Amino acid sequence: MTSILQVRDLSKCYGNLTAVSGVSFEIGEGEIFSLLGPNGAGKTTTISMLSCLLAPSAGDALVGGHSVRKDSQAVKRLIGVVPQDIALYPTLSARENLRFWGQLYGLRGADLKQRIEEVLELVGLTERAKDRIEKYSGGMKRRINIAVGLLHRPKIVFMDEPTVGIDPQSRRAILDMVKTFNRQGMAVLYTTHYMEEAEELSNRVGIIDHGELIAIGTQRELTEKIGSAETLILHIDETLETVPLADALATVTGVIRSTVTDHQVSVVTRSARDVLAGVVGCANEIGTKIRSIEIQEPNLEAVFLQMTGRALRDA
Repeated sequence: MTSILQVRDLSKCYGNLTAVSGVSFEIGEGEIFSLLGPNGAGKTTTISMLSCLLAPSAGDALVGGHSVRKDSQAVKRLIGVVPQDIALYPTLSARENLRFWGQLYGLRGADLKQRIEEVLELVGLTERAKDRIEKYSGGMKRRINIAVGLLHRPKIVFMDEPTVGIDPQSRRAILDMVKTFNRQGMAVLYTTHYMEEAEELSNRVGIIDHGELIAIGTQRELTEKIGSAETLILHIDETLETVPLADALATVTGVIRSTVTDHQVSVVTRSARDVLAGVVGCANEIGTKIRSIEIQEPNLEAVFLQMTGRALRDA
């Protein structure tokens, strides 16, 4: 596999604070690579260095063979950046924003016009292209933010938590978009603290915590590292509270961790069969009816928990 990005011992320090420490990884052409970690883990700082917005304190990275330290202009021509914050002019329309940013990328004339229409179609906002950004929902702003990063047909796109703070429908649209432009040949560096996004999108995953890349590999390789941990997914009636059940289950023998997502409680354990009776009994004791139970094989959330000693969602 030919690498589009090579990161070697990349570090960033602010005085005595080390935000990123000796991070190394590679991304192949056409690959989706996710950096999975909690807020404050160093994901945004890493992307800022790779985007030539921050100078590394140590180490280097090569994009298409060009150093972020020595040849930033060549790097910028190869990368697209979708920042966590919305980088749009609210009083301009979507099409006007795309035209402005496209011209900064050096696009002109018919090529710029064609590319604007292509990315508008990709993000599903052709019909709203004349509307000002200030009239857009949060999810629509995120989608135009992505469109800007794709305008100049980059070889690799850096996406920094692009689904934070949006509704489930918009999140679904964005994940589908990532798959679409990846199929068109773009490599993707995708940062997230949502385990399910990394599982769905990634060819490989890097787990980052406290500025250090503590594990890297395919999902299968990572889950094999933690052995036989399994997850029970408890589906709870929508009229009932899930937090009291999750708190109660944390005391059941054999339960490593219990966390809440929507109307589900996830229970990480070494053996689902061994704790099943205790889990059901605990739910009955506090009067919480479990609608259904499913057992999942080891997943990335369990990997993170085992490697760091804390749940990803609570970290």
